[in-house]
Amino acid sequence: MKEFLAKLYALNIGKVRENEPMSNHTTIKIGGPADIFVEPSKPENLQKIMELINEYDIKWRAIGRGSNLLVSDNGIEGVVIKLGSGLDQLEINENEVKVGGGYSLVSLATSISRKGLSGLEFAGGIPGSVGGAVYMNAGAHGSDISKILTKALILFNDGKLEWLTNEEMEFSYRTSILQSKRPGIVVEAVFKLQPGDRETIIAEIQKNKDYRKVTQPWNYPCAGSIFRNPLPNYAGKLVEEAGLKGYSIGGAKISEMHGNFIVNAGNATASDVLKLIDYIKKTIDTQYGIKMETEVEIIGRK
Repeated sequence: MKEFLAKLYALNIGKVRENEPMSNHTTIKIGGPADIFVEPSKPENLQKIMELINEYDIKWRAIGRGSNLLVSDNGIEGVVIKLGSGLDQLEINENEVKVGGGYSLVSLATSISRKGLSGLEFAGGIPGSVGGAVYMNAGAHGSDISKILTKALILFNDGKLEWLTNEEMEFSYRTSILQSKRPGIVVEAVFKLQPGDRETIIAEIQKNKDYRKVTQPWNYPCAGSIFRNPLPNYAGKLVEEAGLKGYSIGGAKISEMHGNFIVNAGNATASDVLKLIDYIKKTIDTQYGIKMETEVEIIGRK
């Protein structure tokens, strides 16, 4: 590992830190240290990092803005690559938008609304990066990323870059090919949008932002929706009907605003959250015979 680190520093590819607390990089403010934390300063540096990782056969994990993520108290083995300000390029050509994986999804929705482009209104208020949104096919209000993505530039485990079309991304409900079959990093995404009335688009985005403020507990550290909706049921409604709102284990608490949110009510650990997730699963299964599946991604050492 010392030799790997020496070469990594020598590449001068951006920020490099050792034993970086992941609680500083997740929206729920939980997570032990990453062995090595890297934030590349430009897109081409991503490939250099991946080539070095492959040379030394080291485990890696990419993150965006840290939403929809629960990191183990024991941290993450290997390298964590954060897509941040070095990968937030934006290019708008008529109704086509090419954007870096590190760009804020909310900021993108706001920026293109001012250009009178429609298609991302659903993203108003969704935290996270463009890369993360493509990775998990983020959505709300009856739409999602799969409705607007034309193609995505992916950096794969072998260090090769490849453009995948919408079809090749194999999108489904909150998933894509990148989550299982072909792990990779979303370097860039191309979206096709539609021209529309600027004021109407801006108003729709603001309405969606306001809806989140009054229905979801973003005044507390949280990871977003914990469970996938077991359609035709809704996770939050099931939790509420089971009488679980406000239930807590340690510092982790089921939000009283929305049943599908677990908040860090004060010094919560990943262990607290996992115990609470397990309790919810068992309760919903017992009361309704429904198996709940997590939407939040749980990563790190056991």
